[in-house]
Amino acid sequence: QPKMAARYFTSAEVAAHNCESDLWVSYLGGVYDLTALAKEHQGNLLMKPILTAAGTDISHWFNSKTGNLRTHIDPITGLEIPFTPHGRFLHVPPACPSTKWATDFGQPWWKDSSFAVGKLSTCTRLIKITNMLTGQSQTIEVCNEETLAQIEQRYQVYNSHSESYTWKFLTQVLEMDKPLDGNNIPELTAQFDELAIDRNEFIPELQVYYNDDLRPSS
Repeated sequence: QPKMAARYFTSAEVAAHNCESDLWVSYLGGVYDLTALAKEHQGNLLMKPILTAAGTDISHWFNSKTGNLRTHIDPITGLEIPFTPHGRFLHVPPACPSTKWATDFGQPWWKDSSFAVGKLSTCTRLIKITNMLTGQSQTIEVCNEETLAQIEQRYQVYNSHSESYTWKFLTQVLEMDKPLDGNNIPELTAQFDELAIDRNEFIPELQVYYNDDLRPSS
Protein backbone atom coordinates (compact mmCIF):
# COMPACT_ATOMS: atom_id res chain seq x y z
CA GLN A 1 0.00 0.00 0.00
CA PRO A 2 1.64 3.28 -1.11
CA LYS A 3 2.05 5.88 1.59
CA MET A 4 -0.40 8.77 1.30
CA ALA A 5 1.29 12.10 0.66
CA ALA A 6 0.80 14.66 3.41
CA ARG A 7 -1.84 17.24 2.62
CA TYR A 8 -0.60 20.82 2.57
CA PHE A 9 -2.58 24.00 3.10
CA THR A 10 -1.87 27.64 2.31
CA SER A 11 -2.24 30.32 4.98
CA ALA A 12 -5.22 31.65 3.02
CA GLU A 13 -6.96 28.28 3.25
CA VAL A 14 -6.47 28.17 7.02
CA ALA A 15 -7.70 31.77 7.32
CA ALA A 16 -11.01 30.81 5.67
CA HIS A 17 -11.91 28.67 8.72
CA ASN A 18 -12.24 31.52 11.19
CA CYS A 19 -15.41 31.10 13.24
CA GLU A 20 -16.66 28.97 16.13
CA SER A 21 -18.56 26.59 13.86
CA ASP A 22 -15.58 26.15 11.52
CA LEU A 23 -12.37 26.72 13.47
CA TRP A 24 -8.92 25.96 12.17
CA VAL A 25 -5.52 27.09 13.44
CA SER A 26 -1.96 26.32 12.48
CA TYR A 27 1.02 25.92 14.76
CA LEU A 28 4.54 24.54 14.52
CA GLY A 29 4.03 23.55 10.88
CA GLY A 30 0.75 21.69 11.36
CA VAL A 31 -2.86 22.57 10.55
CA TYR A 32 -5.58 21.63 13.03
CA ASP A 33 -9.38 21.59 12.89
CA LEU A 34 -10.60 22.58 16.37
CA THR A 35 -14.29 22.79 15.43
CA ALA A 36 -15.17 19.75 17.57
CA LEU A 37 -13.24 21.21 20.51
CA ALA A 38 -15.16 24.49 20.21
CA LYS A 39 -18.47 22.63 20.08
CA GLU A 40 -17.62 20.49 23.10
CA HIS A 41 -16.64 23.52 25.18
CA GLN A 42 -19.13 26.04 23.82
CA GLY A 43 -19.68 28.88 26.30
CA ASN A 44 -16.47 28.16 28.21
CA LEU A 45 -14.60 31.43 28.80
CA LEU A 46 -11.30 29.58 28.39
CA MET A 47 -12.18 29.10 24.70
CA LYS A 48 -12.11 32.85 24.06
CA PRO A 49 -8.38 33.17 23.17
CA ILE A 50 -8.73 30.18 20.82
CA LEU A 51 -11.84 31.61 19.16
CA THR A 52 -10.07 34.95 18.75
CA ALA A 53 -7.17 33.18 17.04
CA ALA A 54 -9.39 31.20 14.63
CA GLY A 55 -7.89 31.01 11.14
CA THR A 56 -4.44 32.20 12.22
CA ASP A 57 -1.05 30.75 13.06
CA ILE A 58 -0.46 30.41 16.81
CA SER A 59 3.06 29.01 16.76
CA HIS A 60 4.14 31.85 19.07
CA TRP A 61 2.09 30.20 21.83
CA PHE A 62 4.51 27.27 21.90
CA ASN A 63 8.15 26.37 22.38
CA SER A 64 9.29 25.31 18.91
CA LYS A 65 11.84 22.85 20.32
CA THR A 66 9.58 21.00 22.76
CA GLY A 67 6.09 21.60 21.36
CA ASN A 68 4.99 22.60 24.85
CA LEU A 69 3.52 25.94 25.86
CA ARG A 70 5.93 28.81 26.24
CA THR A 71 6.61 29.63 29.89
CA HIS A 72 7.85 32.50 32.00
CA ILE A 73 8.68 33.15 35.63
CA ASP A 74 5.78 34.62 37.59
CA PRO A 75 7.16 37.80 39.23
CA ILE A 76 5.01 37.29 42.32
CA THR A 77 5.42 33.58 43.06
CA GLY A 78 8.74 33.00 41.31
CA LEU A 79 7.23 29.88 39.71
CA GLU A 80 7.57 28.91 36.06
CA ILE A 81 4.10 29.10 34.51
CA PRO A 82 2.61 29.06 30.99
CA PHE A 83 3.04 32.33 29.11
CA THR A 84 -0.41 33.34 27.86
CA PRO A 85 -0.40 37.10 27.17
CA HIS A 86 -3.75 36.85 25.35
CA GLY A 87 -5.39 35.19 28.35
CA ARG A 88 -5.38 31.71 29.83
CA PHE A 89 -7.05 29.19 27.54
CA LEU A 90 -8.48 25.69 27.66
CA HIS A 91 -6.30 23.02 29.36
CA VAL A 92 -3.83 25.61 30.69
CA PRO A 93 -3.54 25.30 34.49
CA PRO A 94 -4.30 28.38 36.60
CA ALA A 95 -1.38 30.41 37.93
CA CYS A 96 -2.26 29.36 41.49
CA PRO A 97 -3.33 25.85 42.55
CA SER A 98 -7.12 25.50 42.51
CA THR A 99 -9.51 22.69 43.36
CA LYS A 100 -11.87 24.02 40.66
CA TRP A 101 -9.49 23.10 37.87
CA ALA A 102 -10.30 19.67 36.42
CA THR A 103 -7.32 17.59 35.39
CA ASP A 104 -9.24 14.63 33.97
CA PHE A 105 -9.16 15.76 30.33
CA GLY A 106 -6.21 13.53 29.42
CA GLN A 107 -3.80 15.22 27.05
CA PRO A 108 -4.21 18.92 26.25
CA TRP A 109 -5.78 19.77 22.88
CA TRP A 110 -2.50 21.00 21.39
CA LYS A 111 -1.01 17.53 21.90
CA ASP A 112 -4.03 15.71 20.44
CA SER A 113 -3.14 14.49 16.95
CA SER A 114 -6.79 13.69 16.17
CA PHE A 115 -7.32 17.39 15.38
CA ALA A 116 -4.58 17.38 12.72
CA VAL A 117 -5.74 17.80 9.12
CA GLY A 118 -2.42 18.45 7.39
CA LYS A 119 0.64 20.65 7.22
CA LEU A 120 1.11 24.36 6.63
CA SER A 121 3.03 25.14 3.47
CA THR A 122 6.30 26.96 4.05
CA CYS A 123 6.16 28.42 0.54
CA THR A 124 3.35 28.88 -1.96
CA ARG A 125 3.38 29.95 -5.59
CA LEU A 126 1.03 30.81 -8.41
CA ILE A 127 0.71 28.62 -11.47
CA LYS A 128 -1.43 28.98 -14.57
CA ILE A 129 -3.21 25.90 -15.89
CA THR A 130 -4.54 26.00 -19.45
CA ASN A 131 -7.03 23.44 -20.74
CA MET A 132 -5.92 22.88 -24.33
CA LEU A 133 -9.32 21.41 -25.22
CA THR A 134 -11.37 24.46 -24.20
CA GLY A 135 -8.68 27.14 -24.15
CA GLN A 136 -9.69 28.18 -20.64
CA SER A 137 -6.97 29.14 -18.16
CA GLN A 138 -6.97 29.29 -14.37
CA THR A 139 -4.34 30.82 -12.11
CA ILE A 140 -4.25 29.12 -8.72
CA GLU A 141 -2.11 29.25 -5.59
CA VAL A 142 -0.44 25.95 -4.79
CA CYS A 143 1.97 24.69 -2.15
CA ASN A 144 5.56 24.06 -3.20
CA GLU A 145 5.54 20.78 -1.30
CA GLU A 146 2.57 19.36 -3.21
CA THR A 147 2.86 16.72 -5.89
CA LEU A 148 1.28 17.31 -9.29
CA ALA A 149 -1.40 14.79 -8.27
CA GLN A 150 -2.31 17.01 -5.32
CA ILE A 151 -2.30 20.10 -7.53
CA GLU A 152 -4.58 18.22 -9.92
CA GLN A 153 -7.02 17.75 -7.02
CA ARG A 154 -7.06 21.53 -6.50
CA TYR A 155 -7.72 22.00 -10.21
CA GLN A 156 -10.75 19.69 -10.09
CA VAL A 157 -12.76 22.68 -8.82
CA TYR A 158 -12.44 24.08 -12.36
CA ASN A 159 -12.33 20.81 -14.30
CA SER A 160 -14.07 17.83 -12.70
CA HIS A 161 -12.64 15.52 -15.39
CA SER A 162 -9.04 16.62 -14.88
CA GLU A 163 -7.94 13.03 -14.18
CA SER A 164 -8.62 12.32 -17.86
CA TYR A 165 -5.98 14.84 -18.92
CA THR A 166 -2.24 14.60 -19.47
CA TRP A 167 -0.27 17.42 -17.87
CA LYS A 168 2.60 19.11 -19.67
CA PHE A 169 5.02 21.99 -19.15
CA LEU A 170 6.30 23.26 -22.49
CA THR A 171 6.66 19.89 -24.29
CA GLN A 172 7.53 17.82 -21.21
CA VAL A 173 4.97 15.33 -19.86
CA LEU A 174 4.85 15.89 -16.10
CA GLU A 175 5.28 13.17 -13.48
CA MET A 176 2.23 13.38 -11.24
CA ASP A 177 3.93 11.84 -8.20
CA LYS A 178 6.54 14.60 -8.08
CA PRO A 179 6.30 18.28 -7.01
CA LEU A 180 6.80 21.16 -9.42
CA ASP A 181 10.53 21.51 -8.78
CA GLY A 182 10.88 17.75 -9.25
CA ASN A 183 9.43 18.32 -12.72
CA ASN A 184 12.03 20.99 -13.58
CA ILE A 185 9.66 23.86 -12.79
CA PRO A 186 11.77 25.67 -10.17
CA GLU A 187 10.50 28.21 -7.67
CA LEU A 188 12.16 31.54 -8.57
CA THR A 189 10.33 33.89 -6.20
CA ALA A 190 13.44 34.65 -4.15
CA GLN A 191 15.42 35.52 -7.30
CA PHE A 192 12.59 37.74 -8.60
CA ASP A 193 12.38 39.55 -5.27
CA GLU A 194 16.15 40.07 -5.23
CA LEU A 195 16.00 41.60 -8.72
CA ALA A 196 12.86 43.63 -7.88
CA ILE A 197 10.90 41.82 -10.59
CA ASP A 198 7.16 41.37 -10.15
CA ARG A 199 6.78 37.62 -9.60
CA ASN A 200 3.24 37.75 -11.02
CA GLU A 201 4.66 38.60 -14.44
CA PHE A 202 6.41 35.24 -14.64
CA ILE A 203 3.82 32.64 -13.66
CA PRO A 204 4.65 29.22 -15.13
CA GLU A 205 1.95 27.87 -17.42
CA LEU A 206 1.03 24.20 -17.37
CA GLN A 207 -1.01 22.74 -20.21
CA VAL A 208 -3.52 19.94 -19.75
CA TYR A 209 -4.45 17.85 -22.79
CA TYR A 210 -7.58 15.72 -22.91
CA ASN A 211 -6.29 12.20 -23.45
CA ASP A 212 -8.51 11.56 -26.48
CA ASP A 213 -6.77 14.49 -28.17
CA LEU A 214 -3.41 12.79 -27.65
CA ARG A 215 -4.36 9.52 -29.32
CA PRO A 216 -3.16 9.14 -32.91
CA SER A 217 -5.96 9.39 -35.44
CA SER A 218 -6.83 6.12 -37.15
